[in-house]
Amino acid sequence: MSVTIHPQSVVSEKASLDSGVEIGPFSVIEDNAVIGKNTKIGPHCLITGFTSIGRDCRIFKGAVLGSEPQDLKYKDCKSYVEIGEGNIIREFVTVNPGTDEGTKTVIGDNNLIMAYSHIAHNCKVGNNCILANAATLAGHVEIENKAVIGGIVAVHQFCRVGKLSIIGGCSKVVQDIPPFSMADGHPAGVKSLNLVGLKRNGVSSESANLLKRALKVLFFENHTTSSAIEIIKKEIKITQEIEYLLRFIQSSSRGIGR
Repeated sequence: MSVTIHPQSVVSEKASLDSGVEIGPFSVIEDNAVIGKNTKIGPHCLITGFTSIGRDCRIFKGAVLGSEPQDLKYKDCKSYVEIGEGNIIREFVTVNPGTDEGTKTVIGDNNLIMAYSHIAHNCKVGNNCILANAATLAGHVEIENKAVIGGIVAVHQFCRVGKLSIIGGCSKVVQDIPPFSMADGHPAGVKSLNLVGLKRNGVSSESANLLKRALKVLFFENHTTSSAIEIIKKEIKITQEIEYLLRFIQSSSRGIGR
């Protein structure tokens, strides 16, 4: 399958385009870009810097991938954006590479990144995540698999968002959001269990009920975090999900959004 390049686009001869790639009008693909098989780049896009995009992605109008980090520490070094397979990147999304030499911003597979979202330097986005319109990730943010970030949500640098969690629209995230939870607010805190997300992903009702009990002990009773963890270990069956939740909380450096 041949590569299709619109005559009104600008594509460097040094760029690497796999078979089936399509480049829309007025898009610019610069020297070090690598674009995987069957990926479609819409009109008015810019793929710059050391940016690689996997196969079967769709990049919509006006997206800018790989432009310099919005970080005063950046000093024209060689850093990267790595985007996996099957991603949908909607209109006017921006993704910046790492700030320091050899560092990277990584987006996994099968994510939906909606219009006007921003993924800053050194971020890591897992697989099967959704970033709704104008979701904004500051530098060094980590989004685990199957997390959902609501529209117009701002996530502070170095925060983590746990897997199968969901953050309500317009929230302000300044601390880690634990896996399996629903969070909302200014600042964002845990409100309940993401029961719908758990059901959709095959988590049993028994495990969901145990998680609900664990979240109650952690966030809705008057315990310190360390005391809550000890109570959970003594009184609640430690399933795979409970173990993951406790490990996430114990490894938090910014603290957990309550």
